[in-house]
Amino acid sequence: MNSPSTTAATPVASAASPGKARAAVALLFLTNGALFANLLPRYPAIMEDLRLSNAAFGLAVAAFPLGALIAGLASGALIRRFRSSRVAVAGTVLTSLGILGAGMASSWAVLAAALFFAGAMDAVTDVAQNAHGLRVQRLYQRSIINSLHAVWSIGAVLGGLMGAAAAGLELAPGIHLSISAALFAALTLCCYRFLLPGPETDDGGAAATGAAGAPAPDNRRAAGGTAAKYGILAALVLTATAGALVEDAGSSWSAVYLSGSLGAATTVAGLGFVALTGAQFIGRLLGDRLVDRFGQRTVARAGGVIAAVGMGTALALPSIPGTILGFAAAGLGVATLVPAAMHAADELPGLRPGTGLTMVSWLMRVGFLVSPPVVGAIADAASLRAGLFVVPLAGLLVLGLSPVLARRAASYAG
Repeated sequence: MNSPSTTAATPVASAASPGKARAAVALLFLTNGALFANLLPRYPAIMEDLRLSNAAFGLAVAAFPLGALIAGLASGALIRRFRSSRVAVAGTVLTSLGILGAGMASSWAVLAAALFFAGAMDAVTDVAQNAHGLRVQRLYQRSIINSLHAVWSIGAVLGGLMGAAAAGLELAPGIHLSISAALFAALTLCCYRFLLPGPETDDGGAAATGAAGAPAPDNRRAAGGTAAKYGILAALVLTATAGALVEDAGSSWSAVYLSGSLGAATTVAGLGFVALTGAQFIGRLLGDRLVDRFGQRTVARAGGVIAAVGMGTALALPSIPGTILGFAAAGLGVATLVPAAMHAADELPGLRPGTGLTMVSWLMRVGFLVSPPVVGAIADAASLRAGLFVVPLAGLLVLGLSPVLARRAASYAG
């Protein structure tokens, strides 16, 4: 075993440029965001070409998260067997093929099967690219994971614009998604040579002690038995799920609430989601510096307060401008939650490499699947305004769970 010293980190650091590795993994995040976003604007054309009813189309689309849930738990084992770099690159290429298959589907069954496959590969890719991003972060000895998630957001916007442009030009979905698949698969393959070499345990010494023998990370606390270890993991899952719930509330319900309950014009109703995602992007750009200075726990607590107070006030005193600002506050508040939970789970002692990260990513997807019907059920029983109170409640939940995150950023001190 390598001793926890400066020499332990040297082989990994010298084998690949940290700067090039960071750029390469950032491009993986961008590609992951862009691939699926290219498909979304083509759904109407696909639905029309296959002559699908709303119910049939909805069932086909549900195959994507179903595939993600079924395949997601295999991510940790694949990473340990083949390395996060290889799994991320291969997963991206296979995801692009699945999305291309959806665009060229000749029947409902083919569409559902293609989306199921794409969702499965997307889930594996998501865990692998985050695992590799955290490896690069350990070389930097400071937080960079939030910036990688910000790049994912850029990719999603880029892909959405590409899809919208292709739809506007009346380009056939098969041709458009062939171009998208070829472009992003080629970009991903070019990135591979710049990713970190070696298995996931190569930089274990650096992760445990820091590049210059610095103290162990604050969140890499000694496990107090199996129950304590899995209790911490459960709290991290709930933290990530709280962030997922807020994101889903913005994407699924903001336009419906603004247009239906508040009477906003169609062009204005979409601004709730835009405000949430825009503020989240800004929060992720600033998140790494804030985490380095104040620690994950303090940043998460502040974010929980911002989300709870901002959205809570918007719901208590409903208005169109106030609601848009409330969704912006919610997006800003949860911007760092998912990266923080993934980081803490990946550093949790007593688990094999990739296990904690896999569990957080998988169960967070369950949250994405469950939250829309929960909000919808509350809306049917009371009102959508009442259903959206899950957003400030998620902020309060983060406050209660924040002790499982690192108190300060001493783990990144050189």
